[in-house]
Amino acid sequence: MSSIATLCQELIAGADMSLLAFFESKRVVYKDNGQPDDALLIIKRRGINCVRLRIFTSSPEQAAADPYNYINNLDYTLPLAKRVKSAGLKLILDFHYSDTWADPQHQAIPTAWTNLSFQQLCQMVRSYTSNVIYTLHIAEATPDYVQIGNEITAGMLWPEGKVGGTNDTPLQWQKLTKLIINGIQGARDVPLANPPKIIIHIDRGGDWLGAKWFFDNLTRYQVQFDIIGYSYYPWWHGPFSNLTVCISNSANAYKKPIMIVETAFPWTHSTNIYGIPATTNGQLEYVVKLATTVHSIPRQPVIGIIWWGAEYQHLPGYALAGFQYKSFWYTDGNVLPVVQALGQLAKPAVISVMKHTQNQILLWWPLSSVGIIPPLTTSLVNCSWIPLINNAPQTDGLTFSYAYPVEHIQPTNF
Repeated sequence: MSSIATLCQELIAGADMSLLAFFESKRVVYKDNGQPDDALLIIKRRGINCVRLRIFTSSPEQAAADPYNYINNLDYTLPLAKRVKSAGLKLILDFHYSDTWADPQHQAIPTAWTNLSFQQLCQMVRSYTSNVIYTLHIAEATPDYVQIGNEITAGMLWPEGKVGGTNDTPLQWQKLTKLIINGIQGARDVPLANPPKIIIHIDRGGDWLGAKWFFDNLTRYQVQFDIIGYSYYPWWHGPFSNLTVCISNSANAYKKPIMIVETAFPWTHSTNIYGIPATTNGQLEYVVKLATTVHSIPRQPVIGIIWWGAEYQHLPGYALAGFQYKSFWYTDGNVLPVVQALGQLAKPAVISVMKHTQNQILLWWPLSSVGIIPPLTTSLVNCSWIPLINNAPQTDGLTFSYAYPVEHIQPTNF
């Protein structure tokens, strides 16, 4: 077999595994074909190349009292980040700047920071960010990407950095962007040969007008960052057409690469979502549709897709918001096929050719090249390329292939 064309850029195919050590502490077991194994190694074998970990400002006392909602502090995250890097995976560090979950409805200021003046708060954001990254660095767990805030559509560190509604004012935007800038400066204060790329993450993967409102304001206040991050959950953010519009317009307006830093799809306990069933095969169909969507956008601005709650399994006594049915793991702890599908997106995006039968050759390409139509020319001197495929290619859900009669292929094609 030989490769004949490189078609698409490789994607970061990732998983948020922030509660992995917590689930393990509750004796949750992760399996590969029935055999217990390290979940990080299981997903890496299937092509996943990046793990996202959130980090809270919570105290040891808060983490001990309510671990599910407070455990993700530096003491907890450091050994897990070391495991991620030791496994040879890239690391996204997701700063929540809160003692607990931060999202569009919750951005509670850390308890220890509540009495700070706004200027002191800015200084704290900078020093805290810098100290966390430095601590990870000296432990050989340097993040490759850093999120300054999590789903900060309505701002962060409320009420000081709150925007939107009655807080959609120049003063509030000045305060929010100053907080963000201090976080970015903190991330860049650590002297690293390869400093982490900075992601700004909001939840509006299906809402271009909301995304435009937010990033226009960041542009107005000259916030310098590297990557736009979106959450996209179809049951909350709408059909794939909404995602296409948001990504296309974002790429054109801001000229930055884009990551879908949170997505997921159920394998059970749900009705169909935009025609895709909530089954294990439905998860595969979702990944294919998502990959087709991002690859169809001109210049392919999407550089990564991260599956949220990938580590979740059923845990008696804990309210998991249904994400145990949207994760990478079946009820018996075995890894699901969706991991292989998502991992395929990180494979080199090439068409390969091999002899199929005496009268046919077989063109083969991975899921990372989903949606392509290989072209054909009968002469490389006077090139006139035409679409090769008249019928749909064959697929097993993870790869695509097309058998072509050999009499139509001249030696100059390869």
